[in-house]
Amino acid sequence: MVSMLGGDCNWVKNVRAANGDVIIRHRRAKVCRLVEVQVEERAPLIKLYLQQVPGARPHIPIDRNADVAEFELIAATTPVFLVMERDARNTIEIVK
Repeated sequence: MVSMLGGDCNWVKNVRAANGDVIIRHRRAKVCRLVEVQVEERAPLIKLYLQQVPGARPHIPIDRNADVAEFELIAATTPVFLVMERDARNTIEIVK
């Protein structure tokens, strides 16, 4: 999950305040944990996000086909989270 509006938007602040514990509603409610990806690992994920989500392109000032090195310049200000779903036993698995 990528924040196209940066780290100062409300949903990112809420996720951080809740230590990543969230409920994601998409067809049905899912209890999840969002784990923030380290800055040095974000660039290729942001690039992939821009390639797959056209609506994010106006918010991120880099061409989706640019080299990964260009995405490294905005990685520190563009939060990326790994979504992990909790099951009934409260164990966690990565959502793909």
